Amino acid sequence: MFQRILFLLSICLFLLPGPGSVFARGTPTGNPADFKVKTCLHSVSYAGFWRGQAALTVDEFLLKAKELGFDGVMLVAKRPHVSVLDYDAAARKKLKARLRELGLELVCLAGYTDFTAGIDKPGIPHAEIQAAYVGELARLAADLGTDMVRIFTGYEREGIPFDKQYSTVVEGLKMAGSRAAKYGVTLAVQNHHDIGLHHDAMFWLLNEVGLPNVKAAWDAWAPALEGLSPEEIRQSVLKMKPYLVHTTAAEYIRLPRFIYRPDFTNYLRGEDLLRAVPMGEGVIDYEAFISALREIGYQGYIAYEMCAVLEGGGSVENLDRAARKFMQFVERFK
Repeated sequence: MFQRILFLLSICLFLLPGPGSVFARGTPTGNPADFKVKTCLHSVSYAGFWRGQAALTVDEFLLKAKELGFDGVMLVAKRPHVSVLDYDAAARKKLKARLRELGLELVCLAGYTDFTAGIDKPGIPHAEIQAAYVGELARLAADLGTDMVRIFTGYEREGIPFDKQYSTVVEGLKMAGSRAAKYGVTLAVQNHHDIGLHHDAMFWLLNEVGLPNVKAAWDAWAPALEGLSPEEIRQSVLKMKPYLVHTTAAEYIRLPRFIYRPDFTNYLRGEDLLRAVPMGEGVIDYEAFISALREIGYQGYIAYEMCAVLEGGGSVENLDRAARKFMQFVERFK
């Protein structure tokens, strides 16, 4: 019994945040003078997921990030890049050595979760399955030399009570966070999926999860597409300050859509189509967002992704042009 008590106390002490703790990495200081632009390239930009997008191997991508002058990289933790199914101990050791050889920081792994998936089939423990997957991502991250995994919350499903979906996300994040803690890894929850998308909702969600290694990867593009003003985007950064450890930049334009109604001999307005464009050429006020990061003394990286059909096509040359424009854009904040 005494040994069990000691074991539980050691776990509790490990989970407590403190000075120099891995769970504090990237946490804003509150002093604008501490802000520094650290650039990171997300490998989703060269993974071939989008129509016409070039697909580089992991090593080709690392060489590309080095060539373009990025400080670090964010690696897609699924095929065709760094899947837990493909990277055994030898492959992990080789990739870690390659990152060191190129002088690139592995900022984080990009995990892909949806804790409400399969919620209409309660007999299958989908949230537990995903938490176990996140645990394996955390093990992979630690083996590769990073202490952060980016994850998502959950998409909202029709026909299921919202609070059932919300509570499933909370429990999923708690289980995943506990698994990740075994490897000293922080989970950075991105404002990407439906649940917890707004900053007030995300702040409440992370408070409810209540684990020191479950933080936020807070981005500007979702608030902008929600219709928030530049000042409201600034306020979102201020609100998320206690949790903000990572951010990813992506730029978009809106292309209006209309649907012809022959019975009215007219068109009805549809949802806008979004396309990716280089930084500074779209609808998102990154001046306000990055200025807010400076205001809170943000300590993490600013990652860049081309995660949609890009203006000019998906050739390596065009992707490179957009990546270089990102580097030029953030230079003004240094």
